[in-house]
Amino acid sequence: MNLRDLKYVVSVAETRHFGRAAQACFVSQPTLSGQIKKLEDELGVVIFERTNKRVDLTAVGAQIVAGARRVLEQADAIVQLADAHQDPLAGPLRLGIIPTLGPYLTPLLIRPLRERFPQMQLILSEEITDDLVERLRNRTIDAALLATPLPDSDGMVEQPLFEEPFWLAHPREDPVYTVEDIGLEELAKQNLLVLSDGHCLSQQVRDLCNLGERNGELEDFRATSLETILHLVSAGIGSTLVPALAVRAGWTTDMGVVARPLAVTSAYRRSEEHTSNSSHS
Repeated sequence: MNLRDLKYVVSVAETRHFGRAAQACFVSQPTLSGQIKKLEDELGVVIFERTNKRVDLTAVGAQIVAGARRVLEQADAIVQLADAHQDPLAGPLRLGIIPTLGPYLTPLLIRPLRERFPQMQLILSEEITDDLVERLRNRTIDAALLATPLPDSDGMVEQPLFEEPFWLAHPREDPVYTVEDIGLEELAKQNLLVLSDGHCLSQQVRDLCNLGERNGELEDFRATSLETILHLVSAGIGSTLVPALAVRAGWTTDMGVVARPLAVTSAYRRSEEHTSNSSHS
């Protein structure tokens, strides 16, 4: 048994596919399959149930994968310890970030990080909150920038970073253009477009505006990116709420979209950094 074999096992467990696992490990599928079979023979147990359509973990296989993750994590920690002896902030930092924060925050982060910590290798993953939380629990990323408090943060450390108000983005010809203070009463008159389910921004907007009790045009349009939503606003389909950082992107200058602050003190989201207790970041 060696670390390479344990990496193969964990990769198959994560992808549930020998071919994709082999690609992720930069080896051929026969090589990966053969090494896992040798490991199963050595241990005298079956780790994976193989069929033509899927790969499933056996009961003992799930325990072996959990142990393999711990071993790999400790092995990685040893390497990081040695690197830290030379440079405390050298080596990879695997950072996850949600899609409604990534495009607007990362340009402000990457250059300063590279200038201040030239030996740090920043590895970014842009995914929705649930997927990033799962990756944190599996230790496949070191930290995640989220905008939603976790109901169960056991084994993780949360660090609030900043509060970000929501702005209303609406077509330039919309009647709300003449309204001086945009409060909840005015928002209730808007056909608000929201992101598809799975994005925390979608639920935050719905909670703020009580959209669960409303029917209408907003239910007919769902998008997976804020950029698509803004193009719908530009086409006059409706309005939307955007985080303040997104206003810096410059889309208001050539899309016929106006961004306005809200006169609602509760209209904001809090961005936080989440790390596992064992992370070096």
